[in-house]
Amino acid sequence: MRFITRTLVTSLAVLLAAFLLDKHGVHIDGAYTAVVVALVLGLLNSFVKPILILLTIPITIFTLGLFLIVINVIIVKMTAFIVDDFKVDNWFAALLFSIIVSLTTSFLEKFISKNTTQRNS
Repeated sequence: MRFITRTLVTSLAVLLAAFLLDKHGVHIDGAYTAVVVALVLGLLNSFVKPILILLTIPITIFTLGLFLIVINVIIVKMTAFIVDDFKVDNWFAALLFSIIVSLTTSFLEKFISKNTTQRNS
């Protein structure tokens, strides 16, 4: 159940980010594509991102962790490459998309978990 909830929350965040960044270079064809993007982002974040972090430890340390932002952008660009109906035109759009999705997902998950704990009490 948690996987489905997390995927739907990320899908909503993807739709919001695509709506806000439509004129800045992020294009998505619909809700189904948002779910696919959320699934692919989840898979890439689970399997590829740790490998990228491990391979780039020296530069990440040298940049005091700021290189992790570049890794997030790479993950978004990889997702756009994998999912046909999801397009990210440039690196700046991918950066903004990554930030919006992260913040929105974090907010929604805290909101959902807060409501769930209040309901169970």
